[in-house]
Amino acid sequence: MTEFPAIELKGVSKSFGLVEANRNISIRVNAGSIHGIIGENGAGKSTLMSILYGFYKADRGQIFINGKKTIISDSQAAISAGIGMVFQHFKLVENFTVLENIVLGAEDGALLRPSLAKARAVLEDLAAEYGLHVNPDALISDIGVGMRQRVEILKALYRQAEILILDEPTGALTPAEADQLFRILSRLRDEGKTIILITHKLREIMNITDRVSVMRRGTMVATVNTLETSPEELAELMVGRKVLLRMEKSAVSPGKILLDVKNLRVVDEQGVERLKGFNLHVRAGEILGIAGVSGNGQTELLEVLGGLRAAEGEMVVNGQPVELANPGGRERRGMGVAHVPEDRQREGLIMEYRAWENMIFGYHHDPGHRRGPLMDIPGIIRKANDAMGRFDVRPSNAGLAAKSFSGGNQQKIVLAREMGRNPNILLVGQPTRGVDIGAIEFIHRRLLELRDAGKAILLVSVELDEIMSLSDRIAVMFDGVIIGERMPNATDERELGMLMAGIGGNSAEGARHE
Repeated sequence: MTEFPAIELKGVSKSFGLVEANRNISIRVNAGSIHGIIGENGAGKSTLMSILYGFYKADRGQIFINGKKTIISDSQAAISAGIGMVFQHFKLVENFTVLENIVLGAEDGALLRPSLAKARAVLEDLAAEYGLHVNPDALISDIGVGMRQRVEILKALYRQAEILILDEPTGALTPAEADQLFRILSRLRDEGKTIILITHKLREIMNITDRVSVMRRGTMVATVNTLETSPEELAELMVGRKVLLRMEKSAVSPGKILLDVKNLRVVDEQGVERLKGFNLHVRAGEILGIAGVSGNGQTELLEVLGGLRAAEGEMVVNGQPVELANPGGRERRGMGVAHVPEDRQREGLIMEYRAWENMIFGYHHDPGHRRGPLMDIPGIIRKANDAMGRFDVRPSNAGLAAKSFSGGNQQKIVLAREMGRNPNILLVGQPTRGVDIGAIEFIHRRLLELRDAGKAILLVSVELDEIMSLSDRIAVMFDGVIIGERMPNATDERELGMLMAGIGGNSAEGARHE
């Protein structure tokens, strides 16, 4: 690892109105290294990287690339300076091929054929050099999340990037895909590339980075060698206090079955059977964790149970049968079922609407929201502000649009709406996706409080750490069924990972554990 800086920022500041997102930040990133940047949601990480990539212009400060003072006025200037960025939400055209996405915006002239031929040859070289193998003729819509991320990296390398910025790169990846990504990043580093990794996952920081910088409330509070720190120290630097990385929970005393599902079958719009005679039950006072690689039926399961999708089979809530052929979320809510969807922005919020409006969606028919025949808007806003205070939503201003909040605080708005109703059954999908360490601790604590109050929680998560930490029972989904069930204290991530890959399980196991 070379010891001269590929990037150096000196005294960088950026404000948006009265909000100072970055305050006098200086950072040095060594060439040929992997440098992590961590911090809570809203700490200023993305703003800083957006300045480096030319999306924002700093109010003050200087940028040096390979020792040379550089003005980065826009993203084209950043690309010219050898900087590439892989965004958390990929910038790909779904109905274009891999090859077409690679050359998009980097064509050599009016005729596309020579550019495509050149890109094909370059991709072959990059695949051989870095292990970035991908079918150049595949449509983006036909490839998985891990392959799409490779395409984003290839786009940057095709534009001759020597510095790669990756923003939360493993947010939607399986453990196996994340491991493959890290092997690729290590290979890129060994070939002399410089990597900046923005993530909230401390295990990733410890496993892959050479150095790590910690941001808090718009300032840079520390930069340390990764081998000389620990997850506990980094968490404390991020939040400004000690953080529990693994929640302590009381012994479980499950009560009666509150949610019972038998022989659930779902066929999607393309005629693919997503749930194949699926069975589960959840008791009062327990968390049933559902582990599995994305795309094995978890999304369809939550949609059916939450009343968003029709299905065949039986569903019983607290002894009452539920109609599955004609879905309806309002009926479920009336029976004490709350649903935190997997995708907060697409299914949990309307981003243009204000927080107080989002916090009554699905519950706007409740009599408590009305004053006579009209909605009690002042009362709704007051209750929303109170709930936002209890769930530590920042800023605690119910008049702001949902899009004005960071991802972690958007998640807290959804959780405040659903958990604040004191449901008997909580369906929760990916509760901490894209959420920082402090908010993760907060969300986990609230879930355990609900469980200790005798509620039944069905937790779907791709984070095995989260599944192991919170669950009282773990069921692994594969190809539309439960392939195996384990107790957290009698398994490990390796065994669960094998089950997630369809190895070593028994689809009948766990089907009916009464």
